[in-house]
Amino acid sequence: MRLDALHDLVGLSRTRLETDALAEAGLAEAGRVLDEAAARQRLSARHTVVAIAGPTGSGKSTLFNALAGVPVSETGLRRPTTSAPIALSWSEGSAGLLDRLAVPGRLRRRPLAGGAADEDLQGLVLIDLPDHDSAVTGHRDQVDRVLGLVDAVIWVVDPEKYADAALHERYLRPLAGHAEVTFVVLNQIDRLGEEASDLVLDDLRRLLDEDGMALGEHGEPGATVLALSALTGEGVGELRELLGRFVTERTAPALRLSADVDAAAARLRPAYVSDGQTGLGERAREDFAARLAVAVGATAAGEAAERVWRRGAIRACGTPWLRLYRWYERLRAHGSTDPRLQAPLEDELTARQRVEQAVRVVADDASRGLPGPWAQAVREAAERGADGLPEALDELATSIGDQAARPPRPAWWPAAVLAQVLMTFLQIFGALWLVGQIVGVVEPGLLPPVLIMLGGIVGGPLVEWACAAAVKGPARRYGQEAERKLREAAAACGRARVLDPIGAELMRYREVRDQYVTVSGTRSGARVARLGGVGTRWGGTRPGARLR
Repeated sequence: MRLDALHDLVGLSRTRLETDALAEAGLAEAGRVLDEAAARQRLSARHTVVAIAGPTGSGKSTLFNALAGVPVSETGLRRPTTSAPIALSWSEGSAGLLDRLAVPGRLRRRPLAGGAADEDLQGLVLIDLPDHDSAVTGHRDQVDRVLGLVDAVIWVVDPEKYADAALHERYLRPLAGHAEVTFVVLNQIDRLGEEASDLVLDDLRRLLDEDGMALGEHGEPGATVLALSALTGEGVGELRELLGRFVTERTAPALRLSADVDAAAARLRPAYVSDGQTGLGERAREDFAARLAVAVGATAAGEAAERVWRRGAIRACGTPWLRLYRWYERLRAHGSTDPRLQAPLEDELTARQRVEQAVRVVADDASRGLPGPWAQAVREAAERGADGLPEALDELATSIGDQAARPPRPAWWPAAVLAQVLMTFLQIFGALWLVGQIVGVVEPGLLPPVLIMLGGIVGGPLVEWACAAAVKGPARRYGQEAERKLREAAAACGRARVLDPIGAELMRYREVRDQYVTVSGTRSGARVARLGGVGTRWGGTRPGARLR
């Protein structure tokens, strides 16, 4: 399951992490792990490949021969003694594994028949490696190559080189996560007394603990640490017994692959683990919509629509004389009867800058806390959406139309206009009546025409005032509706062009993050218990104790 998740993780992340050198290196390592896992799973699951590694003069070849029961690997004072990996197979069917390790046929051996002892090691393939600190570069390259392919490794150290910095810094510390498939053997204890041997063994455990390598003690899974003498045979039988139990479990290949996946996941961690909560909150979305509304002028459009509604009511219901006066004032002030003035160029530029600022702010909010490659992907998605967004908002405002240009007329407007016409008619009728009296056409009588004319003069402004008071509420609602439509349209445009692409990138990140959780997840409780039992059976030793 973890390998499948790692495969999906690599596929989903390739295009997003290719610009980050560290992430790309992590993906390359993950790809190598997948390739090696596929190659190992195609080969024999009945065999466990264990390499014996160590520094010059530690006694690797002597231990190799002691386990084989026959002098298979050359030993001697000449350094380096072992120049190529030598394989020892206790059963048939390991040819494919040895081909994978590139061990030539002339260096493949079989142990002497050893009765029940050999039966316990059926399935074991033991590899004697060259010295990891050899002066020959090719030897070190062979060690590094084989260590990346075997199922487990036995590190052989001696009382003089057990604390060698090259061993700990180049191998034990980087491979600390492979503790469950690691044996650390302190060889040549015949050169030490019992008390000195215990002290050296305790110091070796301390160094391994500083390297971060868990020790298989007190029932916990981890590395097995023991002391022996390959020359005298002291402790070799214990190691054979531990190897027999280890091989019988047949869990080493899976443990090795699991540790490799852990190492690949740790290397990829900076590319997938975020700092705190990530995503785009509702407040950030609302703020983005509000900024776009300001940029597109939604509030100003609503206020303009409200003013036009009220002005239309006053024009429709106002006195003709006042309307003529206002028309004259507009003509003199603007030179045109069109009340709408075009926005100057600098306002358009300001609107564009506001749109760009809104996109930057929402991109920063969305990418905050994300790992570097994914934060960059979010910002790039926002930038792609912002390209052409100001023009799209302009087209949107045009398609919706100018709400102030065509306000609807309420049903009571004709009645108000009729009342205003009646008031005007009364003024004209009263004035004509007075003129008729002056020229002698009508009988004298000043009071009736004056009252009629006064009623028209007073009634006209009263009708206009009543209309202006009655239109306030509808005009405000009309302006708010115009503002709402423009706000919603701008928000929808920004959501489609910017927020949705950002959301898609965040969704992709969550998807790969879930895959990463599967890749780096802890083992099930049952499996941990089972592996813990294996660790116990391997024979972890107590501090200060020495296996005999």
